[in-house]
Amino acid sequence: MTQDGQTTPFHSHVFLGEGHEKSERKTWAVIWLCGAMMVAEIVGGLLFGSIALVADGMHMSTHAGALLLAALAYTYARNHADDPNFSFGTGKLGDLAGFTSAIILAMISILIGYEAFSRFFDPVPIRFSEAIPIACLGLAVNVVSAWLLSAGGHHHEHGHGHSHGHTHDHDERREIATQTGVVVLEIFEDGVPPRFRLNAKAGPALMARFASVETVRPDGKRQLFAMEDKDSYLESVDEIPEPHAFSAIVRVGGRDYPVTFEEHEHVHRSATRDNNMRAAVIHVAADAAVSVLVIIGLLLARTFGWLWMDPLAGIVGACVIASWSYGLVRDTAAILLDMNPDRSMANKLRQTVEVDGDQLADLHLWRLGPGHLGAIVSVVTTKERAAEYYRNLLSRFPSLSHLTVEVLHKT
Repeated sequence: MTQDGQTTPFHSHVFLGEGHEKSERKTWAVIWLCGAMMVAEIVGGLLFGSIALVADGMHMSTHAGALLLAALAYTYARNHADDPNFSFGTGKLGDLAGFTSAIILAMISILIGYEAFSRFFDPVPIRFSEAIPIACLGLAVNVVSAWLLSAGGHHHEHGHGHSHGHTHDHDERREIATQTGVVVLEIFEDGVPPRFRLNAKAGPALMARFASVETVRPDGKRQLFAMEDKDSYLESVDEIPEPHAFSAIVRVGGRDYPVTFEEHEHVHRSATRDNNMRAAVIHVAADAAVSVLVIIGLLLARTFGWLWMDPLAGIVGACVIASWSYGLVRDTAAILLDMNPDRSMANKLRQTVEVDGDQLADLHLWRLGPGHLGAIVSVVTTKERAAEYYRNLLSRFPSLSHLTVEVLHKT
């Protein structure tokens, strides 16, 4: 067995997320807003003798400090993006900042929970005339901060569900005008092995006897797919092999209708998400959530005398923050530990390499930064193929920003 290895020629190792500088500017803008609010509250509290106002100003300083961590991470990553001391660039710095922010959030949730729980047994007098306006002011600042951070950006979810963020849009659907009307051919793979689906007004039972799909790949290989009735549509009996780049001949009623499919990469949301911005948004959202709960608790306490509502609101807020913190810790830790960011893509890489009889002996896939993945691919083949062949084969995955290919020739 002989061995041939190749990496990409010398190229930039800048793996920063799309819109990095814009996110950096937005974060600094929110810091200036929070800093101005912090100074105003502390100075105003000292001038007017309001300890509650001073306390909220100090709380705002912790909020600004957490955002400062995110802003400094953006700035440092940009300034050192070309530093050769970082073997794979500075794209992960935002994830490190996000992980640190998540730990800070967890500590804040513990402190809020402890303070709220202690007030059940040792209630303190509440100055409603000061506390409610301050809570409303804090909520307003958080709403403006969230708007500044989210303006022109992507949605940053706070939950920790497992949505893959895959979109099966018109790239995998083809409308075909036939003699009997318009039929729609699509490649359906939403949580199931990929198969052709054919929808038609003529009725599946009737269409099933006269319809089939044949694929013709760039190398000339052909495959015929029989269709079966699925009540409201037709579905191919066999699965569609990867890659999904071929011409398809749809036979309906004895006539052929050719269409073309091109492979499009579907990237897991975790591979493109900016966890630094996500952490900043979660800090703002957590503060806003606590402000809303505090306002509700204070209003109920003042109206009905339910003083226990104030600490209860604090405990609920602490639980919400802890939940968001857990999701952020889990996701950023996975990136920092180089866990596989997208198992679906790893399977597609394997299928692409092995489509012509070669064997993928080893695969390492990890995240370099938002929207940038690194991969090390080791292939065993009996054919006279160099590493460049597999590099070209995998070029349809644009998120593979750094690819190393090793070829083992079996003799």
